[in-house]
Amino acid sequence: MILVKDFLINVSVSIFILIFGWWLSSIVGQWFSKAIKFSPHIDVTVVPILSSLAIWSIRFFTVITVLARFGLETTSIIALLGAAGLAIGLALQGTLQNIAAGIMLLLLRPVRSGEFICLKSGEEGTVSEIGLFLTRITQNDGTSLTLPNSILWNSTIVNFSRNSIRRVDIPVSISYKSDINLALDTITDVVKSNSLVLVDPTPLVKVVEYKEFSIVINVRVWSDSSNYWDLRWGLYHQIWVSLGAAGIEAPIVINSNLN
Repeated sequence: MILVKDFLINVSVSIFILIFGWWLSSIVGQWFSKAIKFSPHIDVTVVPILSSLAIWSIRFFTVITVLARFGLETTSIIALLGAAGLAIGLALQGTLQNIAAGIMLLLLRPVRSGEFICLKSGEEGTVSEIGLFLTRITQNDGTSLTLPNSILWNSTIVNFSRNSIRRVDIPVSISYKSDINLALDTITDVVKSNSLVLVDPTPLVKVVEYKEFSIVINVRVWSDSSNYWDLRWGLYHQIWVSLGAAGIEAPIVINSNLN
């Protein structure tokens, strides 16, 4: 009877420790995430991973404490967990790859939260979170894309936000009937009047190609990365409005397949 009573007390205490450990890990994880975000020296990209490590470290020691109450020695527990970890590792190789990829993304930081990226497979969007297993990306249409870390790590990544400035190239096609010099001067005036265009590197407006039905002028300017799309869309509109006002005609393409 005494043994049963001791066993029930032991089970009750163990359950309390387990519940308290899980609750404490969640509280510490939330506090850890908030505390890290206040530090200017820590990238927000690493917050989810560090928070997860803090949570699961507490839970690991909680389980060790519970098992120790039932008389298992620490060395035996570690050996048991090691064997179990090996078996689980073999069964969950893909998951471990995601964890390893998450750690490499954390250390080398090819991407960070808030940066706009594009993968070789075609997915693109703004990185919202890099976790221990998964990376979440918000796409241009507002939908959320979730990728395993291993896919992100093994992919070619184009990061559009990492550098402070970006180049804008706009091809402009005009008719052979148009005055080329007038077109060049008109486009140059538009470029110079746009406040989003950087003076250095020097903007270029050059004829780059003579096609069958059109002359192609390339407009090459630089802007701050944050102004890239505003400048690109604005120049398209301003250039064609100015060319039309100057009497510069767009090329007329004749379909040779029509009889």
